[in-house]
Amino acid sequence: MKKTGSYILLIIIKLLLIQTVNAEIKLPAIVSSNMVLQRNTTIKLWGWADANEKISIKTSWLKNKIKLQTDNDGNWCVEMKTTGSKEPQSIIIKSNTSEIRLDNILFGEVWICSGQSNMEQPLKGYERQPTYGSNMSVAKSFNPNLRLFTVERYASKKLLKEIEKYRPWQEASPNNVLEFSAVAYFFGQQLQEILDVPVGLIHNAWGGSSIQAWMSTDVLSEYQQVDIENLDITKQTNKIPTALFNSMLNPLIPYTIKGILWYQGESNRLEPENYKKLFPAMVGDWRKQWGIGDFPFYYTQIAPYMYGNNEVFNDPNNSAFIRESQLECLELIPNSGIAITMDIGDDYCIHPPKKKEVADRLLFNALNQTYGFKTVDHAAPIYDSKEVKDNGIILKFKYAETGLFSFNGLQGFEIAGEDKVFYPANARIVKNNQVFVQSDNVSNPIEVRYAWRNWVIGTLYDVNLLPASSFRTDNWENASRAK
Repeated sequence: MKKTGSYILLIIIKLLLIQTVNAEIKLPAIVSSNMVLQRNTTIKLWGWADANEKISIKTSWLKNKIKLQTDNDGNWCVEMKTTGSKEPQSIIIKSNTSEIRLDNILFGEVWICSGQSNMEQPLKGYERQPTYGSNMSVAKSFNPNLRLFTVERYASKKLLKEIEKYRPWQEASPNNVLEFSAVAYFFGQQLQEILDVPVGLIHNAWGGSSIQAWMSTDVLSEYQQVDIENLDITKQTNKIPTALFNSMLNPLIPYTIKGILWYQGESNRLEPENYKKLFPAMVGDWRKQWGIGDFPFYYTQIAPYMYGNNEVFNDPNNSAFIRESQLECLELIPNSGIAITMDIGDDYCIHPPKKKEVADRLLFNALNQTYGFKTVDHAAPIYDSKEVKDNGIILKFKYAETGLFSFNGLQGFEIAGEDKVFYPANARIVKNNQVFVQSDNVSNPIEVRYAWRNWVIGTLYDVNLLPASSFRTDNWENASRAK
């Protein structure tokens, strides 16, 4: 019996030794051939191997090899400088027993594009829900300097180190852009053309997802109880708190990025005040997790849509309240920008087909605030102050220095007196950059609301056709609309 026991123990030891000898370096899915690394900065590469394994990294752009050793758990991470070269690069990662070669790597601008279905909507559109301009865009899409990576839908109750489902880095072409996020593609394609540098797009969105699903446990726990251990991960997966952060965002950290595009809010429209707390908290946490400062964060205000009842006025069923919260987050989130979509919604389709217009407005933010194109207008007019005058109200706006504009006259304005009852009002642009609002039904007006409905077509722009958000000059909780 002793001999048999010793023999079995010897076999086990040999198997363990063979496993150790044959252990291979593993890289995260996001680190691969064809990837785009953020240019002219310090980036991080990371992976896994055996505990205390010695690893060397040779790059085509650095003179010296990088030598390192994994920690006691087999983790390794290394920093290295990138350049502004437009030439394809390579990386060779070696240990005593394995070698990985990564080719066709580019240095460029890396953006993560996240949110829910309006970010997820592909260039091909959804069934019976088109993306305008997709066919010609696909035909012109071949571009080896535009690279695409998709994190596919997957949720987890626990933090994951690795992406479970994904489409790897690919050069943009008619073979792959059709399934890629339309907003992300339009943004990246134009950014690549304008800057004349490579661009890498990382798409990770899930239709119908709540903001809580994209937040880490530590931060979300500051606002609500997070206990998902006994939840069924297959039911309402996209709304399970922290479940998408765990599986779709955390594995991307610390891949160095330039910034993030965000298009989400429909799933949180009934909690506007809570959203105004959660959204800035989420952005702050993501920035802290990456540890590269307050990188640009540009987001889209949800578009007007019927949402069943267009007569609701002073309760959260009116999506003007969540639009208001999103607009106010502009002041709460440093280095941020917003794309207003008041003019490009669709009354009976929650997925507006004009995705290029959304991408354009996000792009204007990036060009002006991130890349120094100061002559590119990025800021839509925002209500600033009011003055009661001549039985009406004069509205003044920020970011309307070159004037306001309307195609066929202003619509959607309402005005109220002390009784807090809002009546339809006449409105016109005065002094180039102000709006005068008046109604014969309100002799002593004190407050105004604009486009304060679920479904409305915005009519107020600046001269560069950036639309104003819906807004209100009051903060009344018991206002009503005249019948």
